Amino acid sequence: MDTLTTEPHLRHWQRRKQARPGEILDAALAVFAEKGYAGARMEDIAIKAGVTKGTIYLYFPSKEEVFKSLAREHVGQSLIAAAGHAETFDGSAFDFLKTFYARFMDMVLTSDIAVLPKIIIGESGNFPELARFWREEVIEKAITLLSSVIAKGIARGEIRALPADYVAKLIMAPALMCLIWRTTFEKTSDHAFDYPEYLAIHCDIFFKGLAPEGPKP
Repeated sequence: MDTLTTEPHLRHWQRRKQARPGEILDAALAVFAEKGYAGARMEDIAIKAGVTKGTIYLYFPSKEEVFKSLAREHVGQSLIAAAGHAETFDGSAFDFLKTFYARFMDMVLTSDIAVLPKIIIGESGNFPELARFWREEVIEKAITLLSSVIAKGIARGEIRALPADYVAKLIMAPALMCLIWRTTFEKTSDHAFDYPEYLAIHCDIFFKGLAPEGPKP
């Protein structure tokens, strides 16, 4: 047995070292949420994480890589999990989409991850590489996932024959509306936005529009 790893203070150091990238990403998310991408500095992230700026560079070579790692860790992993769920899901396409919306709404209402697409939309002109990355790593993967669900629904006769990729984009549209409202307009409005009610109405209209003549979802 390696006696070094049995020393309590060394075990604690190793655990801290392993946890540090996640702590840095959590701090970065808070800084990006507050200052946006252009306004965020590595110094700000370091202060928030309680580490030196040099420590951040041990794990992430640039602010851009910090942002990309955030997207991969939080959004990308969620899409991978959703894709796995879609492959084994034995309910209808509509049942899967209801679950998809519910999980997305949890993210919209409870997590600062919602600021990442807002940053992409607002700052893509100055940082086109981030926009390209987000399109490839998030949007296109989400469309591929949802298109596969729609295609299965069409094959089983649950959904009328429509271009699956366009239906996938329409699925994402109300989710994007919720995200933009929460991160941009919510604080400026005197009226509460009932996100669950909005999404329920959308599902009622959208699912009825997708259903073939006769049976309803």
